[in-house]
Amino acid sequence: MFNKIYDVIVVGGGHAGSEAAAAAANMGSSTLLVTMNLQNIAQMSCNPAMGGIAKGQIVREIDALGGYSGIVSDTSAIQFKMLNKSKGPAMWSPRVQSDRMRFAEDWRLMLEQTKNLDFYQEMVTGLVVEGDVVKGVRTSLGLEIRGKSVVLTNGTFLNGLIHIGDKNFGGGRAGEKAATGITEQLIDLGFESGRMKTGTPPRVDGRSLDFSKMSEQPGDAVPEKFSYSDMTKSLTTQRSCHMAHTSLDVHNLLREGFDRSPMFNGRIQSLGPRYCPSIEDKINRFADKDSHQLFVEPEGWNTVEYYVNGFSTSLPEDVQFKALSAVKGFENVKFFRPGYAIEYDYFPPTQLTHSLETKIINGLYFAGQINGTTGYEEAASQGLMAGINASLKVQEKESFILKRNEAYIGVLIDDLITKGTEEPYRMFTSRAEYRTLLRQDNADIRLTPKGYDLGISSEKRLRRMEEKLSKAEAFVGFFKTQSIKPEDANPILESKQSAPIRQSDKLFKIFSRPNIGIEDVRKFEPVESYIRDHDLDNEVMEQTEIQVKYSGYIAKEKNNADKLTRLEYVKIPVGYDYSQIKSMSYEAREKLKKIQPVTVAQASRISGVSPNDISVLLVYMGR
Repeated sequence: MFNKIYDVIVVGGGHAGSEAAAAAANMGSSTLLVTMNLQNIAQMSCNPAMGGIAKGQIVREIDALGGYSGIVSDTSAIQFKMLNKSKGPAMWSPRVQSDRMRFAEDWRLMLEQTKNLDFYQEMVTGLVVEGDVVKGVRTSLGLEIRGKSVVLTNGTFLNGLIHIGDKNFGGGRAGEKAATGITEQLIDLGFESGRMKTGTPPRVDGRSLDFSKMSEQPGDAVPEKFSYSDMTKSLTTQRSCHMAHTSLDVHNLLREGFDRSPMFNGRIQSLGPRYCPSIEDKINRFADKDSHQLFVEPEGWNTVEYYVNGFSTSLPEDVQFKALSAVKGFENVKFFRPGYAIEYDYFPPTQLTHSLETKIINGLYFAGQINGTTGYEEAASQGLMAGINASLKVQEKESFILKRNEAYIGVLIDDLITKGTEEPYRMFTSRAEYRTLLRQDNADIRLTPKGYDLGISSEKRLRRMEEKLSKAEAFVGFFKTQSIKPEDANPILESKQSAPIRQSDKLFKIFSRPNIGIEDVRKFEPVESYIRDHDLDNEVMEQTEIQVKYSGYIAKEKNNADKLTRLEYVKIPVGYDYSQIKSMSYEAREKLKKIQPVTVAQASRISGVSPNDISVLLVYMGR
């Protein structure tokens, strides 16, 4: 294998690396996944869960494109919840609690069954670069493995430094050594680098907890699943999580260790994730709060290990233990391991193109936490896109870029490339201006055809999606044409405290009412007969209900997206000389020169570039 020239070499076996390797191999590229420990492929380094607010939409998008994260999330799930169900469908976000060991095992087995994919266990310490083109990687044993493209997905391992109180030591994850050599070489090649921080809570023995003092958090009564494929099924049994709470006593015990906290004594200089703060950061920033929620999450079906979500910390282990023991239900807690913080190198993502290829080195791609993101889902989506584009590069085909109105993945990558990030980037629904279009329920409709064209989503999936769409559209048409009489409609409307009708009206209008759902209209015999005669499943009925109730919002947002995306097609010439535009602000000229946006729309989203600067740019470009 060492004499072989691979099409794609993926460095790192986390969520980004696993998706990158699978995508490239499934597109027919000879692919090598190199990682420091093959036993830890797709390891859940932090919480044992996939999905959540906006993150669930990303997993659905990965699945629709042909990635593996959705399938593995289903096969290893121990609980399913659809979050934000009380809000509109643009906010609904699926989430699964996972069996940590099964998750990693299922990923490993799926990768082993993927054609065109080889594996090698060793640390990559550098790249083989000739001129401005990557030619392969070098390992700690001095081996040189040649490749036509390289995807770096190093996670938190680049010069990783673990902090627990006043102790620190090198490591990329608990029990694993840091990766060295790559950062230094990239800096020598002209890249900018920075440091970021993330953290994780203690893991505890569930046998030592008193769950009767906590509130149970069960999964959905009727659980769904992540993957659109028929390879997986919804859960029939689930494990519950539990909720506990901190108190003023807990906070005071934590404060006693602040002088030994690396966050407060200056040893940690880098920024951590704003939306997932450590417990010491929370009680410091929100000093008026008497209590914070803790979610006590099982790590699997059979293990007694629990993850204390909400208690991320780098305080000394004795302080962690003393404070957690003061939480109700944790009086006799036994630790499996303490929480810790980790600092690691990242590279500001403005140094990449939208294909995730670096601007400095041809054929070199970055994905995941190396780009300043946080979260399994954000990493996996970047890995998928980097793997796709590395493969397309070798095949001498045009890059695959998702626009902001096409996918959350498109929003994520565009934000990184055009705005950069100085703190770990996390996806939220609020970041997507077209979130009514980018719902979790229609990711297959939006993206399966694209995945099929790329060769990573099967024809079977495409036909299944087309059938779902066809049935939903026909069902919407039925509601638009079918009328109902007052004597049939009013008893049901009045039972829902909805105004009665005085003359026959279209079912579409009745169904559009906010307090009338699919279960209500199914009480009308023509509707139930249609469902029975056409063999409609829950997916089709949900899609129909959304299209009926939100048709006006969807049409309005689509119209806005069409208007705003016209600038996506106004290309800026490669190497455009912004210094000639004296009437543009100095900041805008500098930012545009540095980031080198491909389109005017991308330029408009760069921080520091005003609408007036864009108008001036269009004038100079002859628009």
